[in-house]
Amino acid sequence: MHAPVTVREFETVARDRLHPAHYDYFAGGAGDEITVRANEAAFARLALLPRVLRGAGRPRTETTLLGSRVATPVLVAPTAFHRLADPEGEKATARAAAAAGTIMIVSMAATVAVGDVAAAAPGATLWFQLYIQPDMAFTEAIVRRAEAAGCTALVVTVDSPARGRHDRDVRNGFDDLPEGMRCENLRDDDRVSDGDGDGDGDGGAGPVRSIVMSPEISWEHVDLLRRMTSLPIVLKGVTHPADARLAVEHGVSAVYVSNHGGRQLDTVPAAVELLPEIVAAVGGAVPVLVDGGIRRGTDVVKALALGASAVAVGRPVIWGLAADGERGVSRVLGLLRDEVEHALTLCGVASVHDLEPGLVRRC
Repeated sequence: MHAPVTVREFETVARDRLHPAHYDYFAGGAGDEITVRANEAAFARLALLPRVLRGAGRPRTETTLLGSRVATPVLVAPTAFHRLADPEGEKATARAAAAAGTIMIVSMAATVAVGDVAAAAPGATLWFQLYIQPDMAFTEAIVRRAEAAGCTALVVTVDSPARGRHDRDVRNGFDDLPEGMRCENLRDDDRVSDGDGDGDGDGGAGPVRSIVMSPEISWEHVDLLRRMTSLPIVLKGVTHPADARLAVEHGVSAVYVSNHGGRQLDTVPAAVELLPEIVAAVGGAVPVLVDGGIRRGTDVVKALALGASAVAVGRPVIWGLAADGERGVSRVLGLLRDEVEHALTLCGVASVHDLEPGLVRRC
């Protein structure tokens, strides 16, 4: 087979190389996976309406997010268990993200401790994804580890008062990581990372907790977190305009539109369909990010035109990692970058900052 030339072709290679249960874990979603399919299908219902004779020149894709420069506004979304896809796991992903000049959001459920991810990719811009735990002392310990690793923002996932029901995982009996692999950020002591980049924490010291999904987590916990850290807080999993307005009122630094890749509540609308209402609700007070179903540079351009400051990609990164490790992730991010630049050129747009809703039509 030829080398993959699209994100979807990377998925084909990844499916062949991953254990079937692990492929299903990454690819699957909640319930009948209606939302999983809707995320991609929604982009196909959006058309680009290009302008001509603009004299725009080669387009500029650079932007700034919460004080960090990115070469292209395509971030690495938080996804768990990268070592299921490649032995180097999150270390390989972080190096590829750094080489691409973008931000990696390290999952709380990473299989490499955040300190070791940072050590393996010097100069990488890392944000840390967090589920607020009912045990706020443990939550604070995790926040301190992220701060010590040099993470420059917290991405707080708020759409998970309970775990999504994944029928594929039930059928496959997939309910735990293989022997010798754990969620290293959840070690219940201060020895999560020895900083040598080998991903083994402190020789495996300290028991590992489970992530607790609690329906008791509220805006009060967001306020507690804001008092706990000076890091910017990005609220991930916002789908309702009223919650976007509340997020601004509670002082978050960015709103992240996401239906968790269709992995939480099935039949939630596609994220890109919700994006314009969230952008309107925020009213320019904070940046808006979006993920879900992005497979082409044209998808990125559509989301940016509808008001997103940046997008994030999760499954495409995993496909690249499973296909060819760090090089595969680099290739996926490079493909999306090149496709974004090409789409901007054909739309007659000089910069990602010049995109506007009038370039998008619903069909």
